[in-house]
Amino acid sequence: MTHPLFSPFRLRSVELVNRIGVSPMCQYCYEDGFSNDWQLVHLGSRAQGGAGLVMVEASAVLAEGRITPGDLGIWKDEHITCLKHITRFIHSQGARTGIQLAHAGRKASMGTPWAGERLVPVEEGGWVPVAPSALAFSPQYAVPRALDQSGIDAVVEAFRQAALRALKAGFDIVEIHAAHGYLIHEFLSPLSNQRQDAYGGSFENRTRLAMQIVDAVRAEWPQDLPVFVRISATDWMEGGWTPDESVALSRLFREHGVDLVDVSSGGNVPGARVPVGPNYQVPFAARIRKEAGIPTAAVGMITEAGQADAIISNGEADVVLLAREMLRDPYWAVHAAAKLEDAATWPKEYLRAAPHGSPAREPLIDDRVSSEN
Repeated sequence: MTHPLFSPFRLRSVELVNRIGVSPMCQYCYEDGFSNDWQLVHLGSRAQGGAGLVMVEASAVLAEGRITPGDLGIWKDEHITCLKHITRFIHSQGARTGIQLAHAGRKASMGTPWAGERLVPVEEGGWVPVAPSALAFSPQYAVPRALDQSGIDAVVEAFRQAALRALKAGFDIVEIHAAHGYLIHEFLSPLSNQRQDAYGGSFENRTRLAMQIVDAVRAEWPQDLPVFVRISATDWMEGGWTPDESVALSRLFREHGVDLVDVSSGGNVPGARVPVGPNYQVPFAARIRKEAGIPTAAVGMITEAGQADAIISNGEADVVLLAREMLRDPYWAVHAAAKLEDAATWPKEYLRAAPHGSPAREPLIDDRVSSEN
């Protein structure tokens, strides 16, 4: 018996062997944006562990779009070679891989989380953040510079160029990060966007940057490969971005060639009261899937095999993306298969430890990468 969680899922030409994905999770351990051995082992072990999709973390499209100086980057061509090393290995384990293209906006130039919430000033190697309006995220963050039209145009172009680099690096999917209080989300929400021009005020204006970036990325990304967008479905704050607006925006995404909406929430304002608990964001994914007519990914406090399988079988989402649970257990997918008495593929090198009859995993061939080397 194959449970829905272990059924294949296809978007354009890309087929996932199951509905389990590794959510993009920042590691804050890179120099000048370059991938390294930590990332290879971190993501490679999750691919070995049976996830059908492995998402690379938020990757800055501009150096000043980093959350911290330790963020991963995709703002220059020199980043491509190291990222190819990651995609090759993930493909060798039979998994698909995506990369999240990101700009931190007003939440940029901060220290790493384990060093405390600390602004990195310009004199210590930091930079001046940018945002839709000159409003700091909190007293611990810098007051950003409000983007003018030339700055907005540069951001759109940076996302376009990042998509081209992602293609050269061999990724199957690009995801545009429009959630968690970063730049695109800041434009969406009235709580962070107080502009009086074509990018502020109405729903159409506040979503303008998001749609320009989607169009720029979709124009460069091959038609046979999928584009995702991650959104925060709500700010969890009165006067902020709402679930109704998320549905409306997701309809626009579908019309403009987006293939899946990765549905998270919050992150744009401090002090929001978020009812965190198992499946707490799943209803947003379910509503967008139903009302906007677009596939969704569910995220947030998904930890158990039966819980994840029910999300898929109930039609609440098409994919589940796990974050902290994947940090605790890189082999969550094969363990979930055992709990559900289902079959999961294993690396041939590990078959001696697999349940009897488990099939070996077949590598994926990526012609876009292999043809260039």
